[in-house]
Amino acid sequence: MMTLAIVSNPVSIFLIVLVIILLAPVFLNKLHVPHIIGMIAAGVLVGPYGFNILDRDSSFEVFGQVGLLYLMFLAGLEIDMYRLKLNLKRGFVFGLLTFLIPSALGLLTSRYIMNLDWITSALLAAMYASHTLISYPVVARFGITKSPAVLISIVGTIMAVVGGLMTIAVAVNIHSVGEFQLSALGTLIGKSLLYLLGVVYIYPRLTRWFFKSYSDHVTQFVFILAMVFMSAQIARFIGLEAVLGAFLGGLVLNRYVPSGSALMSRIEFVGNALFIPYFLIGVGMMINVSVIMSQGTLSVAGIMLAVALVSKWLPAYITQKIYSMDRYSRRVIFGLTTAHTAVALAVVTIGYQMTNADGSHMIGETILNGTILVILVTCAIAPLVTSPAAAKIKIKMVDSGEDAAQEENHRKGNTLIPIANPTTAYPLVELALMMQPSDDYKRDSLYALHVRNDNSLSSKAIGRNALDIAMQVAGTVGVNLTPIERYDLNIVTGVINVIEERDINTVILGMHRKTTVIDSFFGSKVEGLLKATNKMLVISRCYIPVNTITRIVVYVPEKAQFETGFRRWVTALGNLARQLSCKILFCCNAELNQYITAVISQQQLAIRLGFIEMQDRDDFILLSNKIQDDDLFVYVSARANSVSYSADMVEVPTFLQKYFTHNNLMVIYPEQFGEEPSVFSFSDPMASDITLAPVPMLVKLGGWWRKLTGAKSDKQRDIDI
Repeated sequence: MMTLAIVSNPVSIFLIVLVIILLAPVFLNKLHVPHIIGMIAAGVLVGPYGFNILDRDSSFEVFGQVGLLYLMFLAGLEIDMYRLKLNLKRGFVFGLLTFLIPSALGLLTSRYIMNLDWITSALLAAMYASHTLISYPVVARFGITKSPAVLISIVGTIMAVVGGLMTIAVAVNIHSVGEFQLSALGTLIGKSLLYLLGVVYIYPRLTRWFFKSYSDHVTQFVFILAMVFMSAQIARFIGLEAVLGAFLGGLVLNRYVPSGSALMSRIEFVGNALFIPYFLIGVGMMINVSVIMSQGTLSVAGIMLAVALVSKWLPAYITQKIYSMDRYSRRVIFGLTTAHTAVALAVVTIGYQMTNADGSHMIGETILNGTILVILVTCAIAPLVTSPAAAKIKIKMVDSGEDAAQEENHRKGNTLIPIANPTTAYPLVELALMMQPSDDYKRDSLYALHVRNDNSLSSKAIGRNALDIAMQVAGTVGVNLTPIERYDLNIVTGVINVIEERDINTVILGMHRKTTVIDSFFGSKVEGLLKATNKMLVISRCYIPVNTITRIVVYVPEKAQFETGFRRWVTALGNLARQLSCKILFCCNAELNQYITAVISQQQLAIRLGFIEMQDRDDFILLSNKIQDDDLFVYVSARANSVSYSADMVEVPTFLQKYFTHNNLMVIYPEQFGEEPSVFSFSDPMASDITLAPVPMLVKLGGWWRKLTGAKSDKQRDIDI
């Protein structure tokens, strides 16, 4: 008979849990033990089967269930959807192997060696099939996340997790019905399809509308959680498992929560700081230490561990042979896919809560503790296998010169964000963050600037408030931003001085709002900056939240590839498209198409890319009828006397003001070297020789033929989405 726990006061219980969450990582980092194991071990110590300090009361039931759903929600939210599509073929083959082989071995060994019933065997088969990329930080540290082995592992993980969750749903449904019924299975599949279509169709539209209507960040966070738990509840209502609903909710909402956004940081923070640790500690409290050391548990754990390791090594070996990969790639695939954590915990938790006719747990304490040992061993093996293999792949990349080329293409710079008032601080900083690479060591150093020309208390308060908001936005995603408050003659002078003092490469600022008839489109401040500096200027105006943009349409003038800042602005827009998981369409001629594709390829930006061929100014004018309210239209301009400048650009501000008044708009002036633009000359030193670069004859003939016949390229259909 179990005795009462030592601590029963709610405040004391919560304090002990917080102390465990705080101290466990501190000690485990020194021992190089994954945090997940430490939380479970702490739960064992304080639980009823350990020192009996805490009882597994209703608070652990509630928070534990929330933590389990949160864990699966994050798994769906953090998946790179574009890489899933990009590597679908090879990943599909590996996904089938890494799901079917463990499922078959797990089902047969559980039924005929461990003498379990078919439903319990199916649950364990789902546990063997699924895995967690717990050693992904290892490959990220070595910088090989874009290698084929890692990409195949990511796609295979998605398929294995989804397959495992579907297996769980079918097993739970059969257990509740009492027998296998084909009609019941057909009904379940029909309900699942309707549920899937409903979530995929309704959730994106409802989320886009909500984000446009409510900009409060706390409200958006609560909305996302409500949508996820609604998906989980509906899944449970129709006979599926709630964890499948949470995972599907994460997949669908993936598009609206960019990985580098403040919203994503809040979601990860709340889950990792409270709900998921609470769930892990609760799992540990279910473990009976005396049972785990018994002869029966060790033998069961040995069988389970052998099945778990062999069934994940075989798919990696077969995939290596099919695609002629080296042994280091095989080891990376095996190391990434051998760890069992999230779904394994879900399986044993679900099975432990399910009861047989005699009242016993479907998954008893022996299998529960054996599963915990499997988790412990596989989580320890995964990094040990992955690390040396990842190092070998990194060395091969360096020897081949590929890595050196990547480092050259990822040179850091300095970005300045002039902020006039607190209202514009959040969207400008968020935009600047999304235009940065995902890796911290590749990010630009960010500076936020407020310039004032008076010393009044109100002016000082506005500036400090704006800079505080900018720092909060950057701090939310873990990025350092340096605030600069400057007193100067005027805004243009202040910005120019900071550009020179901080060696700024890029300036991102909000678009001027035209207030009078005689006022220009860009305003005197932007025009002054264009004359005073050669650095890249990004002028932005978004009427909707940036994470609700569905497509980026970029117009690129001829000879833009010869500008000094060509690579920089292409990379920035590629990063923005990657963060938003949206398609980016470049409207340009055939020659520019090749240069843009080369930059995207060299930077290894996994984005959906499209081109619309533009031959003359008439094609550009027609664009105004194709830009939708949810699109971001980007116009790449040029300073006077630059290589890509043309006389037609004089009329562009008027055209943008007339036809793009209600559209989301961004205007980019690429960086240029040479003399200051304010110093006029009859020849541009940048234009020497390169303006005479010959256009391929086939490109010329193709353009003439289209003009004569009125034909358009196949890629031009993309703009009519």
